[in-house]
Amino acid sequence: MREINLTTKIAVYLLEECSEVEKKLIDAAKNATQKAYAPYSQFRVGAAVLLENGEVIAGNNQENAAYPSGLCAERTALFFANASRPDQKVVAIAIAAWHNGQFTRDVITPCGACRQVLLEVENRFHSSVKILMSSEDGIYATSSARELLPLSFGDEMLKK
Repeated sequence: MREINLTTKIAVYLLEECSEVEKKLIDAAKNATQKAYAPYSQFRVGAAVLLENGEVIAGNNQENAAYPSGLCAERTALFFANASRPDQKVVAIAIAAWHNGQFTRDVITPCGACRQVLLEVENRFHSSVKILMSSEDGIYATSSARELLPLSFGDEMLKK
């Protein structure tokens, strides 16, 4: 038997250490939390996608009484970006969450399904997407969805 060790590189920094573009993207994600439809969990998530042309497209979580019918903020934003600007490469995405009357103190990370969709976006455009996961106490950043989804399933598996 042999072992495979996987590592994930995550940069941890404060909002003040972000570039102006990153701050703007995180602010857009935070603003999107206020428009989320989360009557059941009261956990409002916002995501903002930065496109190659500099445009920012935001989305938020959309809950449903039949829980599997809802959609996460990240996929809402990514799918809207793809539907409205299909030729624009996604450069980065920022994620924020609002709960109990304040932005979360813990960093908010994408769920597994959103990580898979982010990987598909990277594969589609042959380019990594920077992921900014924010909280009131700091930012986690990765340079690619592959950092969050090692041993992932992608289009290369379908070609074998």
